[in-house]
Amino acid sequence: MTTSPRIQKRLRELPLHLMLIPGLVLILIFSYVPMFGIIMAFQNFKPAKGFFGSKWVGLENFIYMAKLPNMGSVLYNTVFIAVLKIIVGMIVPIFVALMLNEIGHKGFKRSVQTIVYFPHFLSWVILGGVLMDVLSPSSGIINDVIRLLGGAPIYFLGNKTWFPYTMVITAVWKNFGYDTIVYLAALTNVDRNLYEAAAIDGANRMKQTWHVTLPGILPIVTLMGVLNLGNILNAGFDQIFNLYSPSVYSTGDIIDTFVYRLGLEQAQFSVSTAVGLFKSVISVIMVSLSKYLAGRFANYRVF
Repeated sequence: MTTSPRIQKRLRELPLHLMLIPGLVLILIFSYVPMFGIIMAFQNFKPAKGFFGSKWVGLENFIYMAKLPNMGSVLYNTVFIAVLKIIVGMIVPIFVALMLNEIGHKGFKRSVQTIVYFPHFLSWVILGGVLMDVLSPSSGIINDVIRLLGGAPIYFLGNKTWFPYTMVITAVWKNFGYDTIVYLAALTNVDRNLYEAAAIDGANRMKQTWHVTLPGILPIVTLMGVLNLGNILNAGFDQIFNLYSPSVYSTGDIIDTFVYRLGLEQAQFSVSTAVGLFKSVISVIMVSLSKYLAGRFANYRVF
């Protein structure tokens, strides 16, 4: 008796499905089981009483969260820093990819790529220590250059005006090299015949870049832009936690660091869970919106 093609296909794919089991188990344990803790957002949670002994308070924690005096500034800081990171974090990799694409010497091109990729693989714990030295107002190399140019030293990590922009610039510096991989891959798909036709028509390299290269990678740029909408409330906990201080809370405190201080430093478990749940709901909405826009404007489908 012969089996149907569908059953044969399922049997061939069975080993692949079995390989997914360990990953699914880890996701279940570390991503889905902890979601039970969301119940704390609707309780006056007391660790000694646990989930089932703590008093149910409904939406009181969310009302309290909305009335917190610094909640507005935390939301503004999160969106402001995240949006700047998304915008600058797209412009710089595109520009660098275009520059790398113009390099003809393969050895030099690969060397540059390796150098700009390297910071991406370092943690913010390491880079935080490096940046504290580099940006130090007394001995940092950046302020040494500012002094040589006749300017006054700037406390980049302690000045509330400079801190958000410092976070954006350092985050882009860390990740732009790795992000150029996407755009370099997109550049390889641009039809070379278009460059030859543009050159015959008298277009120089700048005009070829403007009229051929950029339109050729525009779908990828659009796709990356709409997919980044899902990160609108992710301003970078690791980075800011390692670099901020109480002096810059007014402009540098974001939702994630705010939740950390509420929950782990002040032991307001229920309120911190409510703030975290609020962020998660907004993030789900933005991810869904980005998925729709990616399909609408970039013809991108996950399934």
